[in-house]
Amino acid sequence: MTLLIIAYLGGVLTILSPCILPILPFVFARAGQPFGKSTLPMLAGMAATFALVATLAAVGGSWAIRANEYGRLAAIVLLGLFGASLLSPRFASTLARPIVDVGNNLLNAGGGGRTAPTVRSALMLGVATGLLWAPCAGPILGLVLTGAALQGASLQTSFLLMAYAAGTATSLAVALLVGGRIFAAMKRSLGLGDRIRQVLGAAVLAGVAVIALGLDTSLLSRISYASTASLEQAVLDRLHAKPAGASSEMASKDAIVAAADAKKPFRSDLPIEGYAPSLDGAVEWLNSKPLTSEQLRGKVVLVDFWTYSCINCIRTIPYVRAWAEKYADQGLVVIGVHAPEFAFEKKIDNVRSAVGDFKIGYPVAVDNDYKIWRAFENSYWPAAYLIDAKGQIRYHHFGEGNYGRTEKAIQELLREAGSEMKASAPVAPDAKGAEAAADFRKP
Repeated sequence: MTLLIIAYLGGVLTILSPCILPILPFVFARAGQPFGKSTLPMLAGMAATFALVATLAAVGGSWAIRANEYGRLAAIVLLGLFGASLLSPRFASTLARPIVDVGNNLLNAGGGGRTAPTVRSALMLGVATGLLWAPCAGPILGLVLTGAALQGASLQTSFLLMAYAAGTATSLAVALLVGGRIFAAMKRSLGLGDRIRQVLGAAVLAGVAVIALGLDTSLLSRISYASTASLEQAVLDRLHAKPAGASSEMASKDAIVAAADAKKPFRSDLPIEGYAPSLDGAVEWLNSKPLTSEQLRGKVVLVDFWTYSCINCIRTIPYVRAWAEKYADQGLVVIGVHAPEFAFEKKIDNVRSAVGDFKIGYPVAVDNDYKIWRAFENSYWPAAYLIDAKGQIRYHHFGEGNYGRTEKAIQELLREAGSEMKASAPVAPDAKGAEAAADFRKP
């Protein structure tokens, strides 16, 4: 029950995240419509579809990946028809008969036609929206998705995902109730009903185009926003639930290593968090042959958990890439562990393409089965773990930012391993586009 409450509250907080922006045009097209027959079925369809798709992603089979891809394509087509219907109620009459029925359903869902919105049409719109919704994975969703990945498809997994989606639907419903009153007042006082419908139709078509072209990630990356991670972590802490193994809580297996290192000229004050687990379990390695713990002994290793559609991960890549280049000669080995958040990210060709697009030259372990993720007891995207020359985890950081502290830790462990390098200024990569860092100083 506690996990269900946490998942629900995490969903409620999603409305504060910019990842909700791509689906807002579809959702706010419901403003002003009857709540019971229009808004509620639409949000219920969205929540149920997201829970189903995320549950299927845990199955991991190629058929689930293809089903997810085909479902997204169908959703784009349906929502495109919906947007066109809002712009022009006569649009559907120009189509072939089978598509006219779909168009009319969507038209009724948007309230652009003469017939009243139906539960069926609103539910169809919700299903299409759910297929396109890919929320940010903060600590709470990361916890739920980790459990889904490790346990596979199950009723518990589906209930937790449904609770998360229900939380989001609740906050969106509140926003719609407020927005509906505003739109209704505008229609009464200004007579702008048709104009509002057309503006919403244009917004829906713009949203469809942005998602279809894959521009949603790059657009959202330019938005300055306050992360909800601290709020979500506060919820977890308040309800006494620990993410599945945050590495800060890993018990050290050896508390007397310092005595053996007393003769070293430099000893970092970074604590020993435990021994690094094996890197076995990747379904494929990119840019390198499989690496083992034995091969890496004597090196300082930075393990970076990421996934290619995660905005926060994309923003960290320029720094990870710069560290790999700057400290390679000093003994640093950077390993990217690609742990998919959603089913389409399990497609190896997609990962390979992303590695090329982001100009990643360091080794990448494709962790589709979450074996490395589970070995590290990780629950975050992105997450960085620093391993010293003896194979001990000495530092970790979750999320964006704190790059200067991470680089200082890299330098300390390299010097501890015998490098004669001196402390230097932190890297300042010229990141552009989706890789550009957010300016958290702006509201």
